[in-house]
Amino acid sequence: MSEEVVEPQAEIAFYGAGWCSDCRRSKALLDSLGVAYVYNDVEHDPVATDEAKALSGGTHIPVINFPDGAVQVEPSDADLTAKLVELGVIA
Repeated sequence: MSEEVVEPQAEIAFYGAGWCSDCRRSKALLDSLGVAYVYNDVEHDPVATDEAKALSGGTHIPVINFPDGAVQVEPSDADLTAKLVELGVIA
């Protein structure tokens, strides 16, 4: 199965691939902060690939879709952290 649920009822959708260094970096940040998200593997799931393209308007990954509808594409750790603080996911 290509969709790995990191925590039940996660509201953040993460689109990435194992070979992508930016994806591994962003995923490691979320994991280290204990942030719940749903991981969608664009390499093995064509539906996830189409969703990521629709959200981002392109083919760059990672694509992170937040509960407020905001989308970040290839975010820096600082940008991703700032968004999580803005949403109140972390302090």
